[in-house]
Amino acid sequence: MNAFTQITAPGISKLKPYLPGKPLSELERELGITHSIKLASNENPLGASPKVADAIVEALPDIGRYPDGGGFELRRALAEKHNIDAACVTLGNGSNDVLDMVARVFLAPGTESLFSQYAFAVYPICSQAAGADLVVAPARDYGHDLQAMQQRIGPRTRVVWIANPNNPTGTWLDSHALYAFIASLPANVIVVLDEAYTEYVAHDDNPDGTRWLNEFPNLIVTRTFSKAYGLASLRVGYALSHPDIADLLNRVRQPFNVNSLAQVAALAALQDQAFIERTVEVNRSGMIQLLQGIERLGLGYIPSVGNFITVDFARDAASIDQALLQQGCITRPLANYGMPNHLRFTIGLEEENARLLTSLRAVLTP
Repeated sequence: MNAFTQITAPGISKLKPYLPGKPLSELERELGITHSIKLASNENPLGASPKVADAIVEALPDIGRYPDGGGFELRRALAEKHNIDAACVTLGNGSNDVLDMVARVFLAPGTESLFSQYAFAVYPICSQAAGADLVVAPARDYGHDLQAMQQRIGPRTRVVWIANPNNPTGTWLDSHALYAFIASLPANVIVVLDEAYTEYVAHDDNPDGTRWLNEFPNLIVTRTFSKAYGLASLRVGYALSHPDIADLLNRVRQPFNVNSLAQVAALAALQDQAFIERTVEVNRSGMIQLLQGIERLGLGYIPSVGNFITVDFARDAASIDQALLQQGCITRPLANYGMPNHLRFTIGLEEENARLLTSLRAVLTP
């Protein structure tokens, strides 16, 4: 037992750290292999736009200086993109950072944090760290059951978290259902709409929470540059909200939380819509490729609109995960989400998807 748990803040001692995907270098070092592939962390297999590299090179001479602490240019560009005022934008060191800001501002001992079963692991982590009580609504078909969530709203509810599309299951909510749920919430309940994967959704009825910001002052929409924009290593995310909420978030935001290279990279990424279109097309074709292969193997899966697919092996998947690692394929086990029979596969390049399917076949063949 840790000798200092008795003097930690409420909730900290029972926290389980977030488990990131295993790095390629670690796997290759452990097994003495090369040319492994990582399809575990929902990264963009294309990397980032070439414009990003050019912008970073141009900014390198100034790395000895502090970044713009207010992120003026990036906030202005995001405000223009979303047709809102820059006062509504809060920058984060990845969207995880702004999620943690929300918890620190609105949650405390005696309050409740509500989220869905199988939702993103960061919601309970940052909520429990703030001392709040966790309320988990049972999922429906591995996705958010808004009726079950509505039934669990109470006088102590302060924050409701919704990932749309959801990670790690890939499920999603349509505009009508999501709008009606947000409209039903009391004005003193903050609803966080986490849209980290929204660029990948091809459906016409893809909800865009930014359209509702003027109508719901208690709504916070979070986005990231880590997924479709390919800036995972630079850590850039942001929240869009009513200016009064943004003001509170910025009071707890760490100084210089988004570094200079990340800011210029994000600005450059916003200027390359053709890269995003190519990213979405690669993801679409890769999704078809993986699903066809998974179906040929007789495996079940959860329908997904993200850049990943969660596969059901109908038995404990830990040994399958380990066997895939031996094949040089890093995927994401989901036992920590209460889904021990599932592995999540990020959609990669055509050749990466093919290798994963070949390795799967080898692992599953008696």
